[in-house]
Amino acid sequence: MTQGLSFQSLGRARIVQGATALALDPLVLQTLLDHIPMRATAVGRDHRYLYANHTFLDAMGLAAAQVVGRHVREVLGEAVYAAYLPVAERLFGGEALRWEGWMDYRGRGPRYYEQHLLPFVTDEGQVQAVITFGRDVTELKQRETELAAKVEQLESTEALKSSIVDHALAALISTDAEGHVVEFNPAAEAMFGRTRASLLGRPIGEVIIPARHRAAHDAGLLRVAHGGPAHIMGKRLEMPALRADGSEFPVEMVLWRTEVGGKSFYTASMFDLTERKSATQEIERQREALRQSEKLTAMGSLLAGVAHELNNPLAIVLGRASLLEEKCEALPELKADALRIRDAAERCGRIVRTFLNMARSRPAQRASVAVNDLVRAAADMLAYTWRSHGISLELVLADALPAIDADSDQLGQVVLNLMVNAQQALAGHEGPRRVRISTGLEAPRETRPPRVWLRVADNGGGVGTDLGERIFEPFFTTKAEGIGTGLGLAVSRSLAREHGGDIVLESPGELGGATFRLSLPVRGTAETATTPAPLAVEGEPAPQRRVLVVDDEAEIADMARAMLEGAGYEVATAESGAVALELLAAARFDAIVSDLRMPDMDGAALWRAVRDDHPAMARRILFVTGDTLSPGSRQFLAETHCSSLDKPFTKADLLARLAALLA
Repeated sequence: MTQGLSFQSLGRARIVQGATALALDPLVLQTLLDHIPMRATAVGRDHRYLYANHTFLDAMGLAAAQVVGRHVREVLGEAVYAAYLPVAERLFGGEALRWEGWMDYRGRGPRYYEQHLLPFVTDEGQVQAVITFGRDVTELKQRETELAAKVEQLESTEALKSSIVDHALAALISTDAEGHVVEFNPAAEAMFGRTRASLLGRPIGEVIIPARHRAAHDAGLLRVAHGGPAHIMGKRLEMPALRADGSEFPVEMVLWRTEVGGKSFYTASMFDLTERKSATQEIERQREALRQSEKLTAMGSLLAGVAHELNNPLAIVLGRASLLEEKCEALPELKADALRIRDAAERCGRIVRTFLNMARSRPAQRASVAVNDLVRAAADMLAYTWRSHGISLELVLADALPAIDADSDQLGQVVLNLMVNAQQALAGHEGPRRVRISTGLEAPRETRPPRVWLRVADNGGGVGTDLGERIFEPFFTTKAEGIGTGLGLAVSRSLAREHGGDIVLESPGELGGATFRLSLPVRGTAETATTPAPLAVEGEPAPQRRVLVVDDEAEIADMARAMLEGAGYEVATAESGAVALELLAAARFDAIVSDLRMPDMDGAALWRAVRDDHPAMARRILFVTGDTLSPGSRQFLAETHCSSLDKPFTKADLLARLAALLA
């Protein structure tokens, strides 16, 4: 298999017998050739092997006697020899070549090789032999994405000199027994940022070994010099190395010893692991970010479930407080207490709705939104947490701000993210902790309409000016480990820009810490107040209007009965859809107020039965629901165009929605 071979000329090469660019004894070079972690061979003009090193023999599964003196066709096989012949003509013409590609030697399976082929030229100018060296980079090729930097490093060897060691793809560093540098190849020069000429004769410990490891290195040299064991010899090791600029980086090293003329030499083959380590760390960081994201998703689902379960008892508290307030008209003190209970219940309702809006998964729905209302809702939800953390909140909200065209859930999430971000920024702050939230209107410009702006400022440590944009990158955070996920600001800016606005970090901060400014275009009419008007003014219904209330929770059914009867309605209650159908068959009703989620027969099944048996009543059903998180519930309400009322609700809400239904 020889497909995919890529040849590249290295130009005219001249290797003169008896002279090399190395300052070493030929026996040292011979030993280096035998032990370098790459294949090295020499082939004569008759295409017979003159030399093959240990790496080549091991890779081929052959002994030296089966290679040296043998023809290329016999050693490598007919297919490889056929591909070699046209290349050999160029090589014996004096041209040096480099090639890489897939090759199947002797049917041992395809492997990806990189090789350099150099002509050996005599003093008379005749090419006597071709020297070939290369390495199996199949694993590197298969992990090309992870090890792209190493591939680039390997490709850079095309410019290496004609010496075999100089052309090595790995960083090769040789020292004598005392640890003084005797060889430092070009790959090592590139890796460490030092030149060979400046290092020859210098102790290796001062060159590439970090200061904290030099004592151990010197002790190891001394131990080996006195006949002690060499613990790291021949093993693949990962260790820190030192660049010329003083920075450390990880390398993989294999060290071996060579005895020449009674002297010991040590050669290390090294690869830079910086890119591999960085990729591993990045993968681990993203895994941790994914775990955090999954945790937040689970927490969001839990909060949504808890909030939904709170709606029924909260509806009872709010409704009963409204009824109690009416009964205490002649008792101002008791009425004031009832009003406090109702206000607290309404606040709880806003917090629950905020939780549900955060967890709700649905397409964006744009509508008229008051920014100040979103701020107040988020402040209500965080009020207890901020008080317990000693954070004082100052609201400076402009009156009569224009509404904006936005998705209230998404924009509410942005406001909440900015406030939580301020809270986390104050976590380690000593002294008073302050947050100021202000809103206002920005005048229109020639190129854009007027904008509503919101600032969230804290008196924490602030954000460095060099991080002004990085803090908006996903998973980037300046907070301590375990605080925040690095997603809040990124998500918030994305949502703001989807709405035609933006979030920026202002410097200097308004209170000395960080100040984030959200701006959004105005696309609606100006509001005269930031709080929506009531649904309708409560009034007397037509006499003898009869309403059927259907709810499996008796407390909610009784509360709705009390609200409606107090307004003059005649009311009957049913604890299930089946009982409701029996009552509908026996009596006339003008409207039905039904819970959407009930055991046995739920609201949707009740509507279908009413549609079939009492078609006129199908258009006069008001569904009361804790939330429409379920896609099935949302789809049902959208398809049937039925009116709905979210829990918790006040008496005024119920009467206004029912009056609109009957009208």
